[in-house]
Amino acid sequence: MTVNISTSDFDQQHLWHPYASLPPTYSNIVIDHAEGIHIVTEDGTRLIDGMSSWWASVHGYNHPKLNEALTKQLGKMAHVMFGGLTHQPAIDLGKKLLSIVPVGLDAIFYADSGSIAVEVALKMALQYQIAANRPTKQQFASTHSGYYGDTWHAMSICDPINGMHNLYGKQLPMQHFVPAPPLGFERALTADERTALTDFFSKRASKLAGFIIEPIIQGAGGMRFYSPEYLQLLRQLCDEHDVLLIADEIATGFGRSGKLFACEHADISPDIMTIGKALTGGYMTFAATLCTRKVADTIHQSDYPALMHGPTFMGNPLACAVACASIDLILSYDIEARTANMQAIMEQQLAPAAMLHGVFEVRCLGAVAVVELDAAVDMPIFQSLLIENGIWVRPFGKLVYIMPPYVITDDELITLCQALLKVIRIYLAKQGQL
Repeated sequence: MTVNISTSDFDQQHLWHPYASLPPTYSNIVIDHAEGIHIVTEDGTRLIDGMSSWWASVHGYNHPKLNEALTKQLGKMAHVMFGGLTHQPAIDLGKKLLSIVPVGLDAIFYADSGSIAVEVALKMALQYQIAANRPTKQQFASTHSGYYGDTWHAMSICDPINGMHNLYGKQLPMQHFVPAPPLGFERALTADERTALTDFFSKRASKLAGFIIEPIIQGAGGMRFYSPEYLQLLRQLCDEHDVLLIADEIATGFGRSGKLFACEHADISPDIMTIGKALTGGYMTFAATLCTRKVADTIHQSDYPALMHGPTFMGNPLACAVACASIDLILSYDIEARTANMQAIMEQQLAPAAMLHGVFEVRCLGAVAVVELDAAVDMPIFQSLLIENGIWVRPFGKLVYIMPPYVITDDELITLCQALLKVIRIYLAKQGQL
């Protein structure tokens, strides 16, 4: 006998959600549809999405140009295997990417998610070092407060102490870590900080295939902004010690940091770079790993020339077609001017939060704003306040942050910030902080 249960009850009983228990400790909000910058619940409540659906839906929802690209490609083919075959959307996307990514990146591996793009980057770096006759270079380095995804080797390079994967720590490959880059986009490195990173390379580089880092903005590991000078020093040290520099631009790519790619702040180019999230404007799960011609040729000329990775949906035509349309939109925005304007509005509107007891710091960079509290957020309470005030954000730990869609108007962004400030004030009062 079939028992009818409500949508939300079924969800509670049977569907795992990201970083949550089953059943969850509080209900998930049922969304009926989305349009523009709004997601709309099943009861008709309209919420301004301050998260761009985890930083991906940068053009908002139901964008006519993205819908058109997807529909046009659907009429030709939704998918075809990439093994032994190719197609025009994959070629068109590759040409667009190589025309905008940091100089020197020349070869592209299409992946099906950000975590897989990172896994491919690590395999690529290992295979390069083997091909270059450096067999001792079998490990990786990163910084504390980093986050690179939830697959196995991606977890091994996330923060091993404060990250979300420490439960699995003893089973993961052992990597090397340096302190997190000093907090502050405009902060110069001290002589001691430069020496510490230099000494680390002197001691460990003989074992390192690559050093992976999120350029300028460390995302899920703490929403931290750091100086371009750190990236410049890291580029220099990687060059000196034959270590590949891997830039994870999955979150920062396509304008989020205030530059088209965050590496541009430091005027450096990585050996390998991962991209995703905004790549398809949030329409399809899709990512890519790019590398220099030197990396690709070194692998090709070795005894093992094939890169042994091949996702079933690699180079999916629908994803490639909508990614082309998404990139065209981003390039039409004058992204530096647009994100600079967003930063100015968020700084002005959220500045009062810095005066609140219970708030540690307010920081903004590009199209990212962070209100760091003194204590971790009580999500059931905070989420209900968000819904009551017509906005949607997804805090984690002590961090309440927004990454709005690029298509948000100034008035809508002000509304989002004012509502978020109101929620924080009410929340802190309920917690006895005000």
